[in-house]
Amino acid sequence: MADNTSSPAPIRSSWSGKWGFILAASASAVGLGNMWRFPYLAAKYGGGIFLLVYVVLVVTFGFALMMAETALGRKTGQSAIGAFSTLNKKWKFVGILASIVPFVITPYYALIGGWVTKYMVAYITTPASEIASDGYFTGFILQNPETYFYLIIFLLLTILIVALGVNKGIENVNRVLMPLLILMSIGISIYALTLPGALSGLAFYLIPDFSKFSVELVLGALGQMFYSLSLAMGIMITYGSYFSREHDLEHSVRRIEIFDTSIAMLAGFMIIPASFAALGSGEAVMTHAGPGLMFGVLPTVFNSIGALGPMLGFLFFMLVFFAAMTSCISLFETCTSIIADGFKLSRKTAILASGIFVVAMGIFVNMGYDNLLWMDPMHSLFGMGEYQDFQLLDFFDFISNTILMPIVALLTCIFIGYIVKPQAIIDEVKLSSAFKGEKLFVVMIKYVAPVLLVVILISYTLNTAGVITI
Repeated sequence: MADNTSSPAPIRSSWSGKWGFILAASASAVGLGNMWRFPYLAAKYGGGIFLLVYVVLVVTFGFALMMAETALGRKTGQSAIGAFSTLNKKWKFVGILASIVPFVITPYYALIGGWVTKYMVAYITTPASEIASDGYFTGFILQNPETYFYLIIFLLLTILIVALGVNKGIENVNRVLMPLLILMSIGISIYALTLPGALSGLAFYLIPDFSKFSVELVLGALGQMFYSLSLAMGIMITYGSYFSREHDLEHSVRRIEIFDTSIAMLAGFMIIPASFAALGSGEAVMTHAGPGLMFGVLPTVFNSIGALGPMLGFLFFMLVFFAAMTSCISLFETCTSIIADGFKLSRKTAILASGIFVVAMGIFVNMGYDNLLWMDPMHSLFGMGEYQDFQLLDFFDFISNTILMPIVALLTCIFIGYIVKPQAIIDEVKLSSAFKGEKLFVVMIKYVAPVLLVVILISYTLNTAGVITI
C-alpha cells in the first residue's frame, strides 16, 4: 500500500470520460501557436515539405513525450512537482522547473489573448479599413489604458471557467468551444480557397518541394511541434492526473495529436491561400512572424476582400479568441493544481492565489508596453538586438520557450529513459489497454528525443548568439 506522501490529494478531480480528457488536452494544445506561428513557419520553410516533416515529428517525437507526461500524471495522481517527487525525490527539481513554466507563460499569454479580444470587438465597432491601417496595432498596444481592460476581461473569463471545476467548467466549455473552433476553421478555410489566386497558395502549401529541405526546416518544425503539443510545461502531467485508469491512454494521445495537427493545418488553409489571393504571394506570411502576422497582415487581407471583409475578420478573431481561451484555461488550471498540490490548499484557495498572481504579473508584463517601455532585459542580459528592440513579453517568452521548456523535456526523457526506466510508463499504459507503440516509445524516449532536444538547445543558443538563423 502506498504511503500518504504518494497518495493523490483529496481534492483531485477527474474527467467524466475519455473524450473529456481528449477535448481538454486538445484544447490546450490548440492555441495561438497554431493560428499564427504554424502558417508563418510553413510559408517560410517551403510549404508542403514543412508540413510533411512536421507530421512525421508529431507522430514520433511528439507521441513519445506526450505519452510519458500523461502516463506520469495518471500513475502518480499528481501535478508536476508531486509526480516527479513521488517516483524519485532526488528528481523533484525537474517537477519544480516544469511548474515554473505555466506561471511564466500564463500572464503574457493572457495579454495576447486580450489583444485578440480587442480585435474581435473592433470588427464590430470599427471600419475594417481603419483596423488595417498602418499604426493601428502599435497605437493600441503602446501606452494605452485600453490594453489593461482587455487583459483583465480575458483573465477573468479564464478564471471563472476554471473556478467552475474540471467537469462543469473546463470540460463543458471545451465541449462547446472545440467543435465551434473546428467548424469555424473549416468554414473560413473553404471561403479563403474561393478567393481568386488562392489555389496557387494551396498548391504551395500542400505539394512538397524536396529541394527546400534543410536542417533549419527540421529545427523549425521540431520547435513548432514541441510547443504546439503543450509539452514540458506541466499541463499534460496535470491533465493526465485527472485521467481514469479505465480509459485507453494511447488511443487518447493519438486523438490529441490528430486534433492539434488538424487545427494547425486548417490555420494554414486559412492564412496562406488568403495571403496569396490578396497580396499575390506568400511573402507577407514569410516576412511577418508572430503579432506582425496576426494583427498586421491579416487585417490587410480582410480589408482587401471587400464587403465580406469585416464579417470574415470578426469570425477569424473569434476563432483565435476561442483557441487562446482554451489554451489559457489549461495553463491556469495547471497553475491552480500546482499550488493546490504543493501547499495542500483547497481548490478555491488555490484558484484565488493563482488568480492574484497571474493578474498582477499580466499587468506587469503589459507595463512593458507602457510605463516600463524603457526596460529591455533581452538586450541587457543576453545582448540581443539593439536597446528597446524587445519588451518584457519577449523576455518571458524567451525564458519559457527557449530555455526552460527544452531543458524540462530533456530532463524528463532522461528521467523516464534511465532513472525510473520506460517500463514504469509501459506498465501504466497497459493497465487500460495494449501499448501498440511500445517499441517506438522506448526508442524515442531513450535515444532519439534526447538527441533532438540537445540539438534544439544548441541551435537556439547559436541563434541567440547570431551564429545561425532559425
